[in-house]
Amino acid sequence: MSRRTRTARRRPVVAAVLAAGVVLLPTVPAAAAPGADQDFVIEDPRITESSGLAASKRHPGVYWTHNDSDDGAYLYAVDSRTGKTVATVTMTGVGEPRDVEAISLGPDGNLYVGDIGDNLGGTWDHVWIYRLPEPAALRDQTVAATQFTVQYEDGPRDAEALMVHPKTGRVYLASKKQSGGRLYAGPEKLSAQGVNVFRPTGAEVDWVTDGAFSPDGSELVLRSYLGAKAYDWKGDGSLGEPRRLSAPLLGQSESVTYTADGKGLMYGAEGARSRVVRVDVEKRDGEGGEGQAPEGTKSPGATDAGGAGGGGEAGEGDGKPGGTAGLVVVGAVVLAWLGLRKGRRGGEK
Repeated sequence: MSRRTRTARRRPVVAAVLAAGVVLLPTVPAAAAPGADQDFVIEDPRITESSGLAASKRHPGVYWTHNDSDDGAYLYAVDSRTGKTVATVTMTGVGEPRDVEAISLGPDGNLYVGDIGDNLGGTWDHVWIYRLPEPAALRDQTVAATQFTVQYEDGPRDAEALMVHPKTGRVYLASKKQSGGRLYAGPEKLSAQGVNVFRPTGAEVDWVTDGAFSPDGSELVLRSYLGAKAYDWKGDGSLGEPRRLSAPLLGQSESVTYTADGKGLMYGAEGARSRVVRVDVEKRDGEGGEGQAPEGTKSPGATDAGGAGGGGEAGEGDGKPGGTAGLVVVGAVVLAWLGLRKGRRGGEK
């Protein structure tokens, strides 16, 4: 099914959202300054299902993204100053991508692309990861990529999040389930021969649509449709207690990445001319000690697990838009949307 057809079929759900008085797109912050690494709109008409973001290390202010299916082996470099695509990369050596859901930059200077989605709910016996060097020049070009075959130790999974640790280079995947999702660790080094088995780390994570490590590797942020959470990274794949973040509601929220300097988080979504919204990383008081990030690298709007960080996460009956009542309304609409989308994409490749 084409992206155009799917977009047309989502319109009744969007209409229902508007009728319910729920506004999923945030307002533009009044204090947002123009320039790199600020809010922007993806202007390229080819990018209608942006499903991953990665901040370039070689080109300040540029973000790599891709469509999630029906597009081919393409990556797009988007300049956050203008929202325009400044380079299109065609990957070779990867066959026909099936459902590309995530992108991340490793400490080796390579882009890692996760062809890890499974619209059939976890029935494909293997998925793929592609690795290619981040281009030195921003121009349309063809780049040879290495393809890695991936299987999960505990059977097929649907996943939309791929994260490369910025210190060790190890690749992690998070399965996408409304409850009971898992974080998986790949081998220390991926091999282009045979199968790379990803094993559960023991951490359970819910409804993850994307994730990103902080540049210093001390924290993992995981995005969902209704918000985002941050976890202290323990180094062995285990996670600290979750902290809710101030995250914008953007319709079908599909992506998150840190800015290259670690001072902000960039949140994206699917859709034609989709918005990418920056949330500054805020230092928390009383941080420090083993397993915690240095000051200046902590999460935006972070709170304890029982509190609210604003944005798309719930408070406890505080009567504010980010509280329980608001989340119930938004959650019901989003669940209806996602149920409709999954039902109509269930037979797609």
